[in-house]
Amino acid sequence: MQRPPSHGRVPPGRKLDYKEFLAWCDEDTWAEWVDGVVVMVSPASTRHQALACFLTATLRLFIEAQDLGLLFPAPFQMKTGPDLPGREPDLLFIASEHLARLKETYLDGPADLVVEIVSPESRFRDRGEKRAEYEAGGVREYWLIDPDRREADFYVLGARGRYRLVEVGPDGIFESATLSGFRLNLAWLWQDPLPMVRDAARELGVLS
Repeated sequence: MQRPPSHGRVPPGRKLDYKEFLAWCDEDTWAEWVDGVVVMVSPASTRHQALACFLTATLRLFIEAQDLGLLFPAPFQMKTGPDLPGREPDLLFIASEHLARLKETYLDGPADLVVEIVSPESRFRDRGEKRAEYEAGGVREYWLIDPDRREADFYVLGARGRYRLVEVGPDGIFESATLSGFRLNLAWLWQDPLPMVRDAARELGVLS
């Protein structure tokens, strides 16, 4: 995960509880909360932002057409459990039946789907710490998209509360378990420039 700079805001010199962190972290500050420590996040690349915008627009069209719930791009906090960090995923989706988890400034509980767009500096964190946290916190589906390596991994929470890696079909199409009917063509993610959103939406049957 990469982010735009946080307007030069300096992290507090002491540990904060999560309520103090939320009060300190305004909507222009890009940061996460880990064991009381404020972790600032790095500036975003052009490719990262373009991919985030493409996925946001494409997913939102599909979600709204099916009336499935709400999609939030960063910055928006998610705290999956009382003993787990507060994170700002690149994208998070909350199904209609779980909208009660939404508070004014954060999601109190797991999203149904989280998307992280991997950067070189975040690769270990996204694949290690966050994967373990999202699994423990009950995030039903986790997408890891690495544009530099042209790799994408998709995890779905199993019956025992453990992630299983979902294989992509030989046609390069991933079918989401959480967003029924959503089929992500991995070729879209590596195109330069990225596809037009309307073309992706037509493939998904959202636009005629």
